[in-house]
Amino acid sequence: MTSLSFLVGVVGNIISVLLFLSPLIVRHRSTEEFESFPYICTLLNSALWTYYGVTKPGSLLVATVNGFGIVVELIYVALFLIFAPPRIRAKTGILFGVFDVGFVAATVLGTQLILDGEMRIDVIGFLCVGLNILMYGSPLAAMRTVVTSKSVEFMPFLLSFFVFLNGAIWTLYAVLVKDYFLGVPNGIGFVLGIAQLLLYAIYSREHNNKSSKTSSDELENGWQIREPFVSSSTSTNMDEKNHV
Repeated sequence: MTSLSFLVGVVGNIISVLLFLSPLIVRHRSTEEFESFPYICTLLNSALWTYYGVTKPGSLLVATVNGFGIVVELIYVALFLIFAPPRIRAKTGILFGVFDVGFVAATVLGTQLILDGEMRIDVIGFLCVGLNILMYGSPLAAMRTVVTSKSVEFMPFLLSFFVFLNGAIWTLYAVLVKDYFLGVPNGIGFVLGIAQLLLYAIYSREHNNKSSKTSSDELENGWQIREPFVSSSTSTNMDEKNHV
């Protein structure tokens, strides 16, 4: 069972790395309509899970992958601070200072100075559960945009796919090692990942149907435009023959 949980944990590390790397937030030196809040949440989540993994014995796999996540998410946040419009840039800076610096520092100092032993691990675990649910829930804003705009442009498929895979594999790992702090939020992430994939399937199909209909209409209009020309040419040729 130990070797199986370790293997599942390694697979979970690989999938989590792909999850961290999957977003594309900069196109043509612009963040376009993407929001920075999911990246702020993921950075905060990674920082606290790294702290949890370092604090709880036997949780090295949790610490390593989330340590990598800190580096990747810092890069994403930096890209927002560089390329985003001024309003979003200011909002990103405030959120980063409050959550990723202030909250993390307060959590580490508070748990180190006030708590110890299992109580410290439990408090950090509860915080991680809440923030992990927040991280998985943050794409809900993108899901709402998909429903209202009927377009999947701002809900990248790879991100949704790896949210689904990440939730599934870490839920399995949590069951194997009996870590409910890992199991609850990742189970929720698994369900939200399924919901995102379903939305993607529904609205990408609608988009394809609309594209096909548009192409068909354009083709039909093209033939309608050509017909008078053909008729006119034919009529002209007949007139010439009559004159001859």
